[in-house]
Amino acid sequence: MIRRAVLLLLASLVLWAGAGQAQAAGYRYWSFWDRDGDRWVYATQGPSTARPSDGDVQGFRFSVSEDSGDAARPRGEADFRTICAKTPARDGRKRVALLLDFGTTTDAPSGETPPAPRTACAQVSPDATTAEALAAVAKPLRYDTSALLCAISGYPEKGCGEQMSKQQKPTAGKKNTSGDGPSLGLVAGIAVVALLGAAAIWQVRRRA
Repeated sequence: MIRRAVLLLLASLVLWAGAGQAQAAGYRYWSFWDRDGDRWVYATQGPSTARPSDGDVQGFRFSVSEDSGDAARPRGEADFRTICAKTPARDGRKRVALLLDFGTTTDAPSGETPPAPRTACAQVSPDATTAEALAAVAKPLRYDTSALLCAISGYPEKGCGEQMSKQQKPTAGKKNTSGDGPSLGLVAGIAVVALLGAAAIWQVRRRA
């Protein structure tokens, strides 16, 4: 009976370890941001419905993140006057400053290299959405069947909001704690060995 119990415990520990490792760690996608003063704020609308005003600054960042609280912000200068300095104002048009951050090689899909971050000044109709402003300066764009923005200026070539496992999630910029202590598998193995040893001692004493 003890042997059966040990085997059942071993199976449970293996399943537990596997389930913990299989949990999703985030998604690889383009996040959308609004500039509020000197800081970036995660946009509350998607680019296809947001309608920026003349003089607004908006940003996009390609990265792997779990949610809006974990998302990486666009990098680089984000000043409207600087970005749109060479685009004079025109009657009946609005100017929207865009910062496009293609992310790091750590976040890039396998086999792809992210372009350097860049800025662009989109001059569009007063009722244009952010998606229309983006299309004016950063083609080709790619969307999936649910209208999720998949690629800006053709990057990345493939994929769209794919889910990443914990093993796949990039760790650049974050402390790697994989070597700070024993893994779950190691702890489980030690526990099983200890139980097997205790069971063996119990059986020897019983026979004696």
